[in-house]
Amino acid sequence: DIETKKRFAQAALEHSRRAVALDGDNPVNILSLAVSHGKLAVYSDPKAKVKYSRLVREDAERALALDPGYAWAHHVLGRWHYEVATLGVSARLFVRLFYGGLPPASLDEGVRCLQRAIELEPGELNHHLELGFAHAAAGQPEQARRAWRTGLAMPSSGKHDEPAKQRAREALAALD
Repeated sequence: DIETKKRFAQAALEHSRRAVALDGDNPVNILSLAVSHGKLAVYSDPKAKVKYSRLVREDAERALALDPGYAWAHHVLGRWHYEVATLGVSARLFVRLFYGGLPPASLDEGVRCLQRAIELEPGELNHHLELGFAHAAAGQPEQARRAWRTGLAMPSSGKHDEPAKQRAREALAALD
């Protein structure tokens, strides 16, 4: 249930904070904060979502400052850009009026970050699948299809690969 998932996300954030306290110059530890903040945002009220969203970007950028070649930091930042850039006008206005807004985001930057993740780790199917979603959000259906098909053709090896593939299959089917 949602409360259990929220507790797990909060526990992950606490573990991430401890990892950063032990080694604050490790980009993996810093990015774990971004991922934990992103998970908590899913289960939070609007004010907390905005706060966590800002932290996702800050943490991903901090991880990249420590290691510009860290593919997953590019991935997280790319996803942040395309998700924030696709917020509706009313949602964006609401966030600006009540919570001070969000940092600027762009679909082009989301695509660029995800392409960089692929350059760094071409064998990671999740980079390809998320690039497909960024292209779809940017109104580039052919590029989205190509990215999804590339990712779907790769073997699943991680826990999250099959759910990510299913999400991409559904999006691909909706395009066709």
